[in-house]
Amino acid sequence: MMNSENPLIIQSDRTLLLDVHNKDAENCRNQIISFAELTKAPEHIHTYYISDISLFNASSCGFDSSYVLSTLEKWSKYDIPSSVRAYITDTASRYGKIVLTENPTDPNLLRLEVKDPQIYEVLRETKVLKKLIHDSDEKHCFNVKRYDRGNVKIALIKTGYPADDRIPLVKSEPVPIKLNSELRAYQENAASSVLGDMGKGTGYGVIVMPCGSGKTVVGLKIMEELSTRTLILCPNIISARQWIREITSKTDVEPSLIGEFSGEKKEIKPITVCTYQVLTVRSGNEDEFVNMKTITEGKWGLVIYDEVHMLPAPVFRVSAEMQAIYRIGLTATLIREDGLESDVFSLVGPKRFDIPWTDLQEQGWIAKAYCVEIKVPLPHETLLPYAVATKREKNKIACMNLSKLDVVETLLIRHKGEKILIIAQYLDQIKMLKARFDYPVITGSTPNLERDKLYQSFRDQEIQTLIVSKVANYAIDLPDASVAIELSGTFGSRQEEAQRLGRLLRPKKNPCFFYSVVSKMTVEEEYSENRRKFLAEQGYTYKVLEI
Repeated sequence: MMNSENPLIIQSDRTLLLDVHNKDAENCRNQIISFAELTKAPEHIHTYYISDISLFNASSCGFDSSYVLSTLEKWSKYDIPSSVRAYITDTASRYGKIVLTENPTDPNLLRLEVKDPQIYEVLRETKVLKKLIHDSDEKHCFNVKRYDRGNVKIALIKTGYPADDRIPLVKSEPVPIKLNSELRAYQENAASSVLGDMGKGTGYGVIVMPCGSGKTVVGLKIMEELSTRTLILCPNIISARQWIREITSKTDVEPSLIGEFSGEKKEIKPITVCTYQVLTVRSGNEDEFVNMKTITEGKWGLVIYDEVHMLPAPVFRVSAEMQAIYRIGLTATLIREDGLESDVFSLVGPKRFDIPWTDLQEQGWIAKAYCVEIKVPLPHETLLPYAVATKREKNKIACMNLSKLDVVETLLIRHKGEKILIIAQYLDQIKMLKARFDYPVITGSTPNLERDKLYQSFRDQEIQTLIVSKVANYAIDLPDASVAIELSGTFGSRQEEAQRLGRLLRPKKNPCFFYSVVSKMTVEEEYSENRRKFLAEQGYTYKVLEI
């Protein structure tokens, strides 16, 4: 029934437009977020999207098609388009058609029940599944080897029929943990969204929260609730050691119970923090990953994937072997440029919690940010080389534009006395910045000990400005950084842009500034437009200046 006072418009392309100024907007948002992805959050109208994954997420959490449709009917200004109604009914119904349970006759096998005879026949003939599913004596059932549990789930979701995994998670040996700090309300909600009542269908999933909003604390809360052997997987050694510092400072865990498993140390302790890189080490391209077995046999009760959107493809193999374990993914954005979000859903779990960045900004939990794009012309002498270059070469010429250094100088003067990060992709550009401004530099080749010292000096106010490569994109805790000047990036990566802004968002009294310096009338403009797309969708506006 139409109601012009309602806050929601449903379009035939499955986008939902929410009028944030409507008196019922918040109640509406709280209900539709269970089955629709927030894609854009500018000032007046927020856009959500209903997809296969969002409906599978909803179904796995107990929200079926009737709930989705009744919620949309409740809040929509106009009738639900018939194509959208049919899509929701069909897609949501696919969840639960395939159920994965224990095999009552063989502990080494699992039972895959297919409730629809036609789907059963389709699976029998699906090439990717033929090596993973095996005939069973039961009608419309397959046997699955226990160690293939994760691989089967990945393959099934690619067929459009995700498995309803009903095998209970395994309790590991207890490791008592007690937090010594209070959580904010949204952090408590994030932790409980995954653990719930600890019943069936809980204990796994992804939590999406902005950089600077306390994802680590949420992870610690989940560790406290489960109090079990825990493996924490991180993107790099710096973030791994930050986790160790946070565990040491915010819980009562004895340091002797915390281990680091990295390129430098190989400790397996009741709480072990490991880097993604060390799991992908192998002697040759065809050899086994040398550290995989050590990690997968750790008898873990909980696995935390920090920056889960960065999960390297080889680490999906570890995840596939850890399906019996409580598992949590933490991230600021589930955007993956490789399109493997469905694999994250299969192996780590559905998205359980998300909150708009601007909501936390308005509440003062993350810093207010101003985003500015500054466009500069290419120097005359580079116009011809640029014109005859390949697209990749064009991007490098545009990124390396020497005119950008003059902009950096102007911004350094404008923000004198503030804590500044100058970010560049190319090492040659970083060398030019070092030669001109003589600030400390951190790149991939900077030894970890030296990186730690420089980051700590920045935190301690001994250093006001750092020049950093992409190694500083992720999980670096520099709470006082208030200005970032980005000179180059990884083509059009939205994920990277979000992470770079995230370096500034720790709560602070004054607003922060994120500058992106771009060569105008070049391919860099195209890449820059895509890079800032995610931030615009989160409600951030870019002011564009031309020089």
